Amino acid sequence: MYRFFVERQQIDEEQGRIRITGEDVRHIRNVLRMKQGEQLLLCSGRADDPWDYLCEIDYGAGAEKKSRGKKEPAAEAADFLEAVILEKRLSEAELSSEIILFQGLPKADKLESILQKSVELGVSAVAPVMMKRTVVRLDEKKAKNRNERWNAIALSAAKQAKRGVIPPVLPLLSWQEALEKAGSCRHILVPYESAEDISYTRDAIESVKPGESAAVFIGPEGGFEPDEIRDLKEAGAKIITLGHRILRTETAGPAILAALMLHLER
Repeated sequence: MYRFFVERQQIDEEQGRIRITGEDVRHIRNVLRMKQGEQLLLCSGRADDPWDYLCEIDYGAGAEKKSRGKKEPAAEAADFLEAVILEKRLSEAELSSEIILFQGLPKADKLESILQKSVELGVSAVAPVMMKRTVVRLDEKKAKNRNERWNAIALSAAKQAKRGVIPPVLPLLSWQEALEKAGSCRHILVPYESAEDISYTRDAIESVKPGESAAVFIGPEGGFEPDEIRDLKEAGAKIITLGHRILRTETAGPAILAALMLHLER
């Protein structure tokens, strides 16, 4: 069953209908070629509104629209369509804990792959971070344009994974901004190539209880500087290993997120 996200104000529970607008109308009508009465899932994608709506398409909604002196069916002419609410239920697609990935900004388009996999694995938000070994340097305009693209990728991945929430990609953070934001999390986990003792890693993952928030820090291609690890330790982070193999930056984040997902999945 296909899932689409709508704005909260498009959901009219009193009338039992939801209006779908924008690019999703074209996708439903022309790409998926969904028919009258076919079912789909709709939700607002907001963390504070964890409801799924099972709906069926109603192409008959709305008045007929005049075009070139003729009347065309609303299903063909309208720039919106409506769905009838059949059932309202709590989303089962979200983990019981908030997990924020603080990802050292990597080169090229690696962050796009990281975003796709992280959203699929249940991350709550992704924060790109400028670290000392970050090679890429973005000015304010480029950072804004990249952030818009990154959020579009997160939206697409959330649809594909049937998430109940669209995880936001935060604006590019400095190191100090990242530390301050992570300070509000109950746990901070940091995979590091110099760490040892896989049993400590297992204990650290299992220490994250349902409902407790966790921050995960991943370094860029060159890894962390020693003073960055010192800052994280001072912030209460647990420095862990992911095994005897050295993982790329685009692999390390999804690896620890997969472990947390399996631990926290309801």
